Amino acid sequence: MDDFEGNRVEVSSMSDLSDPCLYTDREYSWLQFNNRVLEETFNKHNPLLERIKFLSIFGSNLDEFFMVRVSGVHKKITERIKENLNVELAQQQLHIIREELIRQLPLNDSCWNEVLEPALRENGIKCLNYFELPEKDREWLRDYFEKSIFPLLTPLGFDSGHPFPHISNLSINLAVLIDDPEYGERFARVKIPPMFKRMILVPEDGGKETTSSFENFKTGRFVWIEQLIAANLDILFPGQHILGAYPFRITRDADLGFDEDGDKDLLTAVKQRIGINYFGPAVRLEIDYTMPPKVYDILLKNLGLNASLMFKSAAPLGLSSLNNLTQINRPELKYKPFESRKHPQLIDKKNIFTVLKKRDVLLYHPYDSFESVIDFVEEAADDPDVVTIKMTLYRVDDNSRIIQALMKAAVRKKQVAVLVELKARFDEENNIGWAKELERKGVHVAYGFPGRKTHAKMCLVVRIEKEGIKYYVHMSTGNYNAVTGKLYTDFGYLTSDSFIGKDISDLFNALTGYSKKDHYIKLLVAPQDLRHQILERIRREIDMHEKYGNGHMILKMNSLVDDQCIRELYRASRIGVKIDLLIRGICCLRPGIYGLSEQIRVTSIVGRFLEHSRAYYFRNGGKEEIFMGSADLMPRNLDNRVEILFPISTAYIPIVRDVILGIQLKDNVKTRLLLPNGRTEMIHPKPEEEELDSQLWMLENSKSWDLIPQKD
Repeated sequence: MDDFEGNRVEVSSMSDLSDPCLYTDREYSWLQFNNRVLEETFNKHNPLLERIKFLSIFGSNLDEFFMVRVSGVHKKITERIKENLNVELAQQQLHIIREELIRQLPLNDSCWNEVLEPALRENGIKCLNYFELPEKDREWLRDYFEKSIFPLLTPLGFDSGHPFPHISNLSINLAVLIDDPEYGERFARVKIPPMFKRMILVPEDGGKETTSSFENFKTGRFVWIEQLIAANLDILFPGQHILGAYPFRITRDADLGFDEDGDKDLLTAVKQRIGINYFGPAVRLEIDYTMPPKVYDILLKNLGLNASLMFKSAAPLGLSSLNNLTQINRPELKYKPFESRKHPQLIDKKNIFTVLKKRDVLLYHPYDSFESVIDFVEEAADDPDVVTIKMTLYRVDDNSRIIQALMKAAVRKKQVAVLVELKARFDEENNIGWAKELERKGVHVAYGFPGRKTHAKMCLVVRIEKEGIKYYVHMSTGNYNAVTGKLYTDFGYLTSDSFIGKDISDLFNALTGYSKKDHYIKLLVAPQDLRHQILERIRREIDMHEKYGNGHMILKMNSLVDDQCIRELYRASRIGVKIDLLIRGICCLRPGIYGLSEQIRVTSIVGRFLEHSRAYYFRNGGKEEIFMGSADLMPRNLDNRVEILFPISTAYIPIVRDVILGIQLKDNVKTRLLLPNGRTEMIHPKPEEEELDSQLWMLENSKSWDLIPQKD
């Protein structure tokens, strides 16, 4: 078999679809996604502060990648060593990760040092190095240091009488070398206090210190706090000669480590582990490129890391903190503001149930306002005919009106049951708080299954009407979060379909009680039958294509990882089924392989909004289907989570197929094409084509999916 370095790969024999060469490494594919984020920082069509935001996102994405994915590879190596098993594949993964980061990280540094920081200066936002400042400003900063920062610093030495200090996850630190007159060269660590902003405002003309937020500034001079502290270490170490101070940062394993069988009380288990995720073993060391070997050798040895997990930077460490700069009040340096429109059928919240009796409503956020979802829950809380509300909560915004509505409904003696997923990574503490608050107001709260996450997004409203009991349902591809509802693209679907209502009711009974329901009328539910149903639909498309020759699938998701699904897609491609994959993140399938995946086109959109929606279109010989939901084609979603995919009305299918998915497939501004080697390349307009940015098109044409169909 040829390697995959070219865009076209010919394979002589493809009988064994389990051959690892036919699959891109998952971690490598994720790094390619993050590289697409990094590319947006260089894109001059993006406003300056939005480019800063992309650089911040690149850094925060990478932090999470190490805390979750790299730590997982480390655990795999440790476990396999204990069991005397081969660790070569896991070690190879770490090598792949390092090699790719060695390519990307210098781009990150040069983007800040050579592109964005100079551009900010040109616009009056000056992120200065400490010694660029005139003496009078340094005097002011020294006084500020003594009064406001010095009292909060705790230098920790390291010698025979002082153990190596504990270094917290993602904190910025200084490794300080001291020439002690009595003992000679010594090492100390100084942690940058986390309560301070990373960048300190330097007031003009010796003005007073300000604690104003970044939103109050249009221009300003800022200095990195670690540079300010490093320049005034003589106050912290009087009588000592400072040989050097070098910034460093570590990343720790963030896995809470639940014992899914042993943790019988899930709430107690999560409570006990909150905070422990930030004290797991170190998995990455980031250092300033000026740090000498004798210093980083001390860090590596005491952190238990080898040099392959150390990364040198010529830019300030932890550029995820640049997100603060994006709050500066410079509208001309940001995307033009937009206002999500209220769906025309849902403008009057008191009319929602009347509308849903007649038709289903498709919402596409953020182009459609998330306010309609909030209205649905608030109206259910207020409506005297509503007797029951059941809902799943995965990630919720801090000041959630939805939770307030649920508590209000409980106070009004409605039956309210909420499944709060405690194991939503990095939101555990927030979810515990909401769960206890809901319980105090009389809401029935369940915490899901010990062995799997509940990732499905659904809300069931039961209403007593003249005709009897009526179900109203909202389902979504995204969370019940008003903040991300403005930043992520997600589908929401409102319906009074009685079969879907019955399915959702049965699923909630399984979540809150002991129901063993394993068959659903319209929903595809994981872990019961979602995998089987997806595979059967791909195989059905193969059969239909062999009969009619017009097989077509459009699958939009965040990640495609599952080997079994990929194999079926390969088989479909082999016989000529047209397959369009819109995949934002990880894709382990290799498109464009001659004789195997020539019919598969994989594209990825990275733009103003995070592409988060999932939609699965099957032509099915003309009896078309589209399913939406929260599930990607990954083993965890198909086998180890509670997920749903829901069908949309046949009248909506051409709208979603042609107007939404069709426009995204034509995007030639923000789209990358996946190559057989796992890398991507930008798609550019052909000479005869006009530029088409699909997200911009959606903003300008949000009425295009307004055709309100009658129920099937």
